[in-house]
Amino acid sequence: MATKVVMPQLGESVVEGTVTRWLIAEGSPVEEFQALLEVNTDKVDTEIPSPASGLLLKILVAEGTTVRAGTPLAWIGQPGETLEDSGAPAAAHSPAVPQPSAPAPAPAPAAGRSRDLGFISPVVAKLAGEFNVDLQQVKGSGENGRITKKDVLAYIEAGKSKAEPAAWETPGEGDLFRPTELQFGAGAKAPAKEPAPVQGTDAGGKLIPHTSMRRAIAAHMLESKRTSPHVTTVMEANLARVVAHRQAHQAAFEREGQRLTFTPYFIAAVTAGLKAVPLANSSWQDEGVLIHPRIHIGMAVSLGAEGLIVPVIRDADNLSLLGLARAVNDLAGRARAHRLQPDEVKGGTFSITNHGTSGSLFATPIINQPQCGILGIGAIQKRAVVLDDAIAIRPMVYLSFTFDHRILDGDSADGFLSSVVKTLENWQ
Repeated sequence: MATKVVMPQLGESVVEGTVTRWLIAEGSPVEEFQALLEVNTDKVDTEIPSPASGLLLKILVAEGTTVRAGTPLAWIGQPGETLEDSGAPAAAHSPAVPQPSAPAPAPAPAAGRSRDLGFISPVVAKLAGEFNVDLQQVKGSGENGRITKKDVLAYIEAGKSKAEPAAWETPGEGDLFRPTELQFGAGAKAPAKEPAPVQGTDAGGKLIPHTSMRRAIAAHMLESKRTSPHVTTVMEANLARVVAHRQAHQAAFEREGQRLTFTPYFIAAVTAGLKAVPLANSSWQDEGVLIHPRIHIGMAVSLGAEGLIVPVIRDADNLSLLGLARAVNDLAGRARAHRLQPDEVKGGTFSITNHGTSGSLFATPIINQPQCGILGIGAIQKRAVVLDDAIAIRPMVYLSFTFDHRILDGDSADGFLSSVVKTLENWQ
């Protein structure tokens, strides 16, 4: 009996996805848990594993098509096997491949499901395949005994699998901030995937086709400018105490397996500002302004020519500096490795973006709707400043706060930003 491949629901709030690329050609053999296709949702590309071994008999959804979760995508089975509904032909054509000498694999259940294990998510299936984990041996802790990613990782860490940890499951070395003159030993940046250029109509020119991520970014930015009136206010912060604290604690953080960069300091300062001015942690609604009870910070991570993505640190105000460093390293590293899950880029209540990586001093970032504001962080530079009527050299940074003028006025916006500056300048 052939196995149906369906579009999985890749997150609690994700109801549809776009088939960006089939990794296995129709008529080709595929192994269970082997990457079968790529699906994009909310700028996150996710590899969907094959639910069974066999031949990819029929592809039902073409690349570039957006479908809802649960939609049949393809059929996997054996040559000449009869297919069922969902627009598939009554009988699949027999691909021109040799008949397997080994016995055909046992009929596989529907995509993403096992008769004994219940629902198996794409992440769990991929981990099981890469680590050669027998899911029958894993005890599920999820609802109704469902096996979660955490269960598989715990199984691996307990020594029941000899495979080394996957790169994206260890803290990433990337960070929101690339090196400035004050940062030391910043991690390497993953190479960007350049889209293949095509010949343009003008002599000597070339046309770079839009990727799904670039289209999503363009649509989101245009919608944001149409939605809310943008105003930007700029302040300068003296980071002398932050720099001293970082230099004094880098070794201790490294012993905990974490790189301490400037990002956690800025996130902590933002959470302090949002607590001082809760109106900055809000969203505009027709009925009124919704002030969010929790603080979820989105941090923009550059993917080079591909664009940028904004993973979210949830309940950032409840994390210590070490906890923030761990979250930043993990999310930034997995973002650059294209290993984020769709739910990890949703639900932010405020965003920060570092435009100073190439020396930019201050900018006017665009709000990530439906949030109230976004903080832009410029290049950290040593500059001459006047302190107590004397000229001194201090590490300085410009902070630009773009806010929704429907919600915040100049006084409340400056109140938020001045709180951020105060936290940074008086770091203990």
